[in-house]
Amino acid sequence: MSHSVECIECGASLSLPDNVMQGEILPCSDCGAELEVISLNPLTVDLAPMEMEDWGE
Repeated sequence: MSHSVECIECGASLSLPDNVMQGEILPCSDCGAELEVISLNPLTVDLAPMEMEDWGE
């Protein structure tokens, strides 16, 4: 059994596996947005935080 959530960027319906973990980053198959699993109960996703490039500073 899989879980369904809606991409908050484009509204596409995404199927997530049962073994998805909190904090996991998943790409939207429609728009490519990176989504982070915020909560498992209820299953909630949000846009993953953007990581800034470290240019050796």
